[in-house]
Amino acid sequence: MEGSSSDKLIVVTREPEGIATVTINRPKSLNSLTRPMMVDLAKAFKALAKDNSVRVIILSGAGRAFCSGVDLTAAQDVFKGDVKDPEADPVVQMEQCPKPIIGIALACDMLVAAKGAAFVDTHARFGIFPSWGLSQKLARFIGPNKAREVSLAAMPLSAEEAEKLGFVNYIVDQNEVLNKARQLAGAIMKNSQDLVLRYKSVINDGYKLDLRQGLAIEKERGHEYYDGMTPEQFKKMQEFIARRSSKKPSSKL
Repeated sequence: MEGSSSDKLIVVTREPEGIATVTINRPKSLNSLTRPMMVDLAKAFKALAKDNSVRVIILSGAGRAFCSGVDLTAAQDVFKGDVKDPEADPVVQMEQCPKPIIGIALACDMLVAAKGAAFVDTHARFGIFPSWGLSQKLARFIGPNKAREVSLAAMPLSAEEAEKLGFVNYIVDQNEVLNKARQLAGAIMKNSQDLVLRYKSVINDGYKLDLRQGLAIEKERGHEYYDGMTPEQFKKMQEFIARRSSKKPSSKL
């Protein structure tokens, strides 16, 4: 592994097989984020997005909490002007990252939670205006009525309920969260890397549009994909399919 350091608050490790793990490393403060940590987190995702050796990214938190949000003891430093520079905005960099991201944050592509965990939106409780997309994304994931309850009443959303609503992919024991994320990453890496990146892009871009526009994007990008393939690439695709088809079906995740 490379890039790990116990004294860093944002720790990045890269593994030879293509998994990179980004860990928020401030457990004594429940991994609350300071302004410098936000900038470092954004830089980490931007760097991993450009790293061709990285195929899947896992976002985790050290200790018992994934991340308790912004460090309110440094609220003025964090919120005065917010993070207007997209280069220093971790959510923007995660959304722009073409690689699949597995974690327990709203900007991740797939979420793995621990049994008994809860998601809590405390913006209204502490008088903090949301600026990382929560007011818009949560309603689209769990429905507007449930989102209003979670956000306006600051009512915790249990991991179990989040799974039923399609917000969380898997719920496992606390000590198995990282293992499950790695298992999911391994399943992704067995597939065509180029198609994984393209598929993530078309899903995310299409989700922002209505169904008719989303279908049009899929059709357009599909034509571009196949029109750009050479006979040699078609041959490699057929060989890849043949190799996968000859293997026994893998066990369920």
